[in-house]
Amino acid sequence: MTLFRDDGIVLRTQKLGEADRIITLLTRGHGRVRAVARGVRRTSSKFGSRLEPFTHVDVQFFARGAELVGRGLPMCTQTETIAPYGQAIVTDYDRYTAGTVMLETAERFTDHEGEPGIQQYLLLVGGLRVLASGEHAPGLVLDAFLLRSLSVAGYAPSFSDCARCGMPGPNRFFSVAAGGTVCPDCRMPGSVVPSPEALVLLGALLTGDWATADAAESRHRREGSGLVSAYLHWHMERGLRSLRYVDRSGDTVPAPAVPAGRRPAAHPQPG
Repeated sequence: MTLFRDDGIVLRTQKLGEADRIITLLTRGHGRVRAVARGVRRTSSKFGSRLEPFTHVDVQFFARGAELVGRGLPMCTQTETIAPYGQAIVTDYDRYTAGTVMLETAERFTDHEGEPGIQQYLLLVGGLRVLASGEHAPGLVLDAFLLRSLSVAGYAPSFSDCARCGMPGPNRFFSVAAGGTVCPDCRMPGSVVPSPEALVLLGALLTGDWATADAAESRHRREGSGLVSAYLHWHMERGLRSLRYVDRSGDTVPAPAVPAGRRPAAHPQPG
């Protein structure tokens, strides 16, 4: 019997029995962890409200054996709130849908339980902090998070130099299969020609140039979001369930075509 302590973000919850829940967290030291929180669905629970999605918490786990992630699920025995990001996120539809995509993305990129993913963890904490603060438009925060998550996972896109031969940019063509912008000699079937402003915007989101990103026009933001979605789906090979609920009202720029032979699966229907 071993006690572990870590801080993490609550990604999702599942009902277990009449009063318990299975809590999935992305933790600083142990990566993705699933644990049982007993009695949290009772009205008398002292820490049930702390174990809700988007909440940054300090958690004590009780596990059987010397490892936190082992044969059975550990138990959450104590919880302290570090930052209740959900209070500001769940009251606004755009923030909520963007935040839900961020949680799902973080879970997908940390698919092996118990393996530390400190970069993804810090990226999620920072993304939720900015989303909750309202400093920037939710769509921009989401696209910045997705681009940086892809980069952390080893799929960093290029928005200037050629992704295949390294020819200095700016380059006009964009190919999700090639890894971003490509020169005329490296152009692949399915490449598109986005506006220069959309590519500048995506480059700014990737590098954290918020002054440039905030000044972008809405049509360029929508175009950039289409590129980000196509690039994300290509590398994940199947769509994110929550991304379909993000409000892109008024979009007039279609997402770039995915080359034949490797089309991502359609979005699964919500259960």
